[in-house]
Amino acid sequence: MTWSIVAHDPASGAFGVAVATRAFAVGASCPFVRAGMGAVSTQSMTNRYLGPAVLDGLAAGLAPAEAIEQALRHDEGRGLRQVHAVDAQGRSAAWTGRNCVEWCGERTGAHVSVAGNMLAGAEVVGRTFDAFAAGVGLTPAERMMVAMLAGEAAGGDRRGRQSAAMQLTTTEDFPDLDIRVDDHADPLGELQRLLALWLQNWPARRAWAPSKANPSGQADMDAIEAGWAAQGLDLRFRR
Repeated sequence: MTWSIVAHDPASGAFGVAVATRAFAVGASCPFVRAGMGAVSTQSMTNRYLGPAVLDGLAAGLAPAEAIEQALRHDEGRGLRQVHAVDAQGRSAAWTGRNCVEWCGERTGAHVSVAGNMLAGAEVVGRTFDAFAAGVGLTPAERMMVAMLAGEAAGGDRRGRQSAAMQLTTTEDFPDLDIRVDDHADPLGELQRLLALWLQNWPARRAWAPSKANPSGQADMDAIEAGWAAQGLDLRFRR
């Protein structure tokens, strides 16, 4: 019921997932990312336990194909599942269960995998993959966005459009980017608008946000207030 891209950017170490479907709130079900480990999307008749299980397998040193196989081993619904993943070495793998609704399938390569089911046709996956491959020079998030828009132009989910999501992580235990469009007539168009806002606001936010490298982040109240004043805001902390 979905198509998605999972990707790794070796230059920044980022892992990302972008996904779209004709179902409500896909961002709550399919994408999983873990800094330093990998990215996973679990879809078709989604089993959300598979995302963390595959990431745990990657953390234990398994290759993506092995991690997916291990995660599915005790899932009696494995024939209904579609799962794909990429790891920190750029290895990718995908599983499309034999009972998934056509068109269903995947295309994998170094640092990227695209997979989908219940699609308008194979061109959705092919054009998503090709657009990502051609997006050298874009940021990882922009590259995934361009890829998903190309898949939508090829027909996307054959039932129509409803929701889309994107997650991306670099160094922290939580995503740098986690944007979701839960119910919209043009979910990928709205996701693109939200991504533009994130690209505009994230650099400043990242500069003061707590991180592993700086656990307290920016805590100088005078400096923070000066930043507000520069924006024309009359805000002050209590002292």
